[in-house]
Order: sequence, then C-alpha cells, then structure tokens
Amino acid sequence: MMNNKKPEVWLRGELPGISTLLQPAAHALLQSKEEVFKYTEGFPEFLLWKRPAGRASVGFHLQHITGVLDRMLTYAEEQQLSEKQFEYLRNEGAEIPEIKIDHLTQAFTEKVAQAIDIFKNTAEEKLTQKRTVGRKQLPSSLIGLYFHAAEHSQRHIGQMLVTISVLRNQNN
Repeated sequence: MMNNKKPEVWLRGELPGISTLLQPAAHALLQSKEEVFKYTEGFPEFLLWKRPAGRASVGFHLQHITGVLDRMLTYAEEQQLSEKQFEYLRNEGAEIPEIKIDHLTQAFTEKVAQAIDIFKNTAEEKLTQKRTVGRKQLPSSLIGLYFHAAEHSQRHIGQMLVTISVLRNQNN
C-alpha cells in the first residue's frame, strides 16, 4: 500500500523568497491553513457554533486565528487597530447563522497569503525592530509578532481539532 500523505510543511523544504529566520513562522501558518481544511472537511454546519462543555466553538477558533493574524500584522506595521478590527474582535465567537465554514476558511486562507507576502518583503535586519502591542503599547519586536501569530494559530488548530472530535463523537 502506497502512502501519498505529504510530510508536514516544515519538512518540505525552504519556502522561496522568505528569510531563513521567518521560515518557521511561514511553515506554521501554512500548516495551520492545511489543517483548517483537513479538520473541517465534512464537518456539519449545524455544529459550527456549538460549545461542548462550555468551551470555544469551532467557529470561534476559525474567526480567532484569522483575527489574531490580522491584528499581529497591523501591529507589525506600527499601526493601531481600526474600528473595523475592534468590531471583528468583539464578534469573534458570536453565532451568526449566515457565516459558514467556507467563509471562515477562505478568510483565513486570504490572511495567511497576505502574511506570506509580507514575510517575502521583510528584510532580516528589520526583524529585531521594536514594536508595541495594543492600547497599552506592550513591548515586542517584528519577529515576535510574526512568531506569535504563527504559534497562536497552531495552538488554536489543536484546540479546534479536539472540539471537532468531541462534537463528531457526540453526534454519531
């Protein structure tokens, strides 16, 4: 029997045009994107906003990883969040029936593509530049923001997988 499964993104080699220092963040974001589609394939829409044991819904995780990535990219550009971004943040996890899995996975795909383009255009010497986060202007760096966006998405993908597993098990 032949195994056609690809290795994880980080084991497929260097991504062209991206600094060696940003390869791990790019790999993690691309892995998250693949896993979003893998884990939500065939997932019933009626379970999207269910919160088993009071935990976050699959819909929340999908919205949140997109929102965090967007916010980290904004801080990386030394900007503050817009009112539209604050509204998105306030609505993360809110059950909005017209929002479907396809909408959420597409939004994350687009945000990951934007991040990869930014990584390709970021010179290594800029990565240690100071950046601040949020209204409190908490200290970080450019590479810190990019890394956080990547690892944060991976963490929520893991949580989303558990939620999907629980919901599928409860509804079989």
